[in-house]
Amino acid sequence: MLQLVATCNYKDIFWEKTMKNNTYPKLHNAMWPGLVGKGEEEPPISLDKMLEMTAKAEVNGVKFDGVDLFLADPHTSIDTDDDGIKALAQNVGERGLKIGSAVAPVWPPVGGGSAMDEGDGRTAFLEAVKQACRIMGRLRELGVRDSGVIRVDTATDVASWAKNPASNTAKIAETMQQACTIAEDHGERLAAEGEICWGGMHSWKHMVELLESVGRPDIFGFQADLAHTMLYALGYNAPEHRLLPENHDWKDPTKLDEALKTITDALRPWTIDFHVAQNDGTVHGSGSHDKTGRHCLATDPDGKLDVVKHAGLWLNNADGTPTKAIQHICWDGCMFPNAVLEKQQTWNDILATMIKVRDAHGWQE
Repeated sequence: MLQLVATCNYKDIFWEKTMKNNTYPKLHNAMWPGLVGKGEEEPPISLDKMLEMTAKAEVNGVKFDGVDLFLADPHTSIDTDDDGIKALAQNVGERGLKIGSAVAPVWPPVGGGSAMDEGDGRTAFLEAVKQACRIMGRLRELGVRDSGVIRVDTATDVASWAKNPASNTAKIAETMQQACTIAEDHGERLAAEGEICWGGMHSWKHMVELLESVGRPDIFGFQADLAHTMLYALGYNAPEHRLLPENHDWKDPTKLDEALKTITDALRPWTIDFHVAQNDGTVHGSGSHDKTGRHCLATDPDGKLDVVKHAGLWLNNADGTPTKAIQHICWDGCMFPNAVLEKQQTWNDILATMIKVRDAHGWQE
């Protein structure tokens, strides 16, 4: 009996040491929860405050490795000059953090335009991509960035796209192909956000169709977000592509597992950026971020995802080995009150979840 206990303890220690030595993927925190989805009564949380809370987060000696950026005022202006980029690099680097991916502000009236608009909208969209590539490329040169992509969407609502799906997808694909040329010239890659509010990207099948239409897997890939891609299974905005029945019984996890496997099998080969997130299965809107998936806190009891298990569907090959296609993963959680976001414990809890994902699906280099 004593020998058995000793053996079990040894195995526990061995598992803990080997799993917690994973150094990849790096763990990043998103800066946009300080800005996105806020009503008029909720002022923005500054970039400095978001960086401060990220740098202070710690769980058993493990900290965040970096941050992903939102390239829009009042955090980082898309028009920032070289002095501004240098100041940003210093601000992040001095906190012991790296910069990974960034959201390009491709939507009107922020500065971009619809990817479906062959005129001024396309011109504005491409200019936003160009400026984002300029900023992120410079941060790479300054040594504060060694992974990541430029995140884009179609900046088009679903109803407008649905008026002529085939033609509109072709127009979007043409815009994205031109954006790929810009990104390639800057040594960058673009990731299309899988979210149900963007026309032409609002279902898993439409997303695959667009990726194939663009036809630049070396430059143009998919950004998976656990919360948003779960809604693909529920068929919001694309009921013809739903994989779970109406009034799905959340007490049966096998149906969700099967649906997510179908989605990940289709989109994993394209996936180059990944957001860890939780979702309660509802559609939510707040402030400027309307009619999209509701992110939950990592500890929310109403969350429908097994975050660690379902992250593995995106991060691992079919045989369970890491794809290693993604060098860092990022937490994404928007539409929370400032009172929640400004609690340090919120970010410690999030970091703990991120660590569990890396423990289960990461690797060493």
